[in-house]
Amino acid sequence: MIEGHGDDMYRYGDRIKLNFSSNIYYSPNLGGLKAHLASRLDTIEAYPEPEPYTLEKLIAGHLGIPVECVMVTSGATEAIYLIAHACRTLSRFVVRRPTFSEYEDACRMFGYVESDAAFDAPGDILRWICNPNNPTGEVLDVEYMRRIIGLGGITVIDQSYEDYTVEPLLTAAEALELPGVILLHSMTKTFCIPGLRLGYVTASAETIARMRGFRHPWSVNSLAIEAGMYLLGGGISVIPDLRSYLDDALTLCHDLAAIDGIDVRPTATNFMLCRVSGITAAELKERLAVGHGILIRDCSNITGLDGSYFRVAARSRDDNALLVEAIKKLVLTLKK
Repeated sequence: MIEGHGDDMYRYGDRIKLNFSSNIYYSPNLGGLKAHLASRLDTIEAYPEPEPYTLEKLIAGHLGIPVECVMVTSGATEAIYLIAHACRTLSRFVVRRPTFSEYEDACRMFGYVESDAAFDAPGDILRWICNPNNPTGEVLDVEYMRRIIGLGGITVIDQSYEDYTVEPLLTAAEALELPGVILLHSMTKTFCIPGLRLGYVTASAETIARMRGFRHPWSVNSLAIEAGMYLLGGGISVIPDLRSYLDDALTLCHDLAAIDGIDVRPTATNFMLCRVSGITAAELKERLAVGHGILIRDCSNITGLDGSYFRVAARSRDDNALLVEAIKKLVLTLKK
């Protein structure tokens, strides 16, 4: 399932100096968290809570919703598979593409059939939307989301990148007032802790109860729970200035688009989907990695995209300039 996802630095040993393939913030301030976890290492000597109720209670209070409407998971990915398992009575699914491949994988694992109807056609169906969308960076407006929700069935909205945009999104409290809505949230993305695997779902109490019936006990480990409690309890943000960071991403978007042979889709987040001509994305990725120590995300394995697409996420202004210059040199070399 997970084969072919991005951020595969491990394949290149110590060659990679600049990682543009991961779409989380490039330089989070995690010193406080690391010190806290070091002081709590004794927690690994005992089992964690079978269900992370303490963290769920904290999240519910933070969002202003009932604790029965929150379920903490081992990253948003565990939640995706739990949702597919719990909603099997629908039997059909549809995905708004191009997007994260795990929605489709999870549905196929549990025997769903993909609908041949348009995404915005009414019907009793399981709908998946990533908003902000990975890999495009597109953000759909709230009124569009409400219209889709009104089509019937169950609508899953993956808001894993909700803290990487300034565009308005549905809040957990708003979503609970709408029929058949499940929101996915990723503390992995918000706090830049992918190694700890921490996410959560907000949905009706009935939906959460049904999902709990399919999860394994102790799926969220003690240190992940400790991290969540520390980060949320302290109101900590690991991205110092989101608007400035997004401005840098917009500049990167414009600079890449100015290169002859590179097309860039508009984005409302820190990452962007690009298309290269004259070379495949896989070849571009390999040349950047081996020749420049720069890693990008080859998107050719995403349904709906061909071998020319790649994704990058903004880093610092200096790092972004190095990426632009490296791609420009490679493209110019191809033209000679």
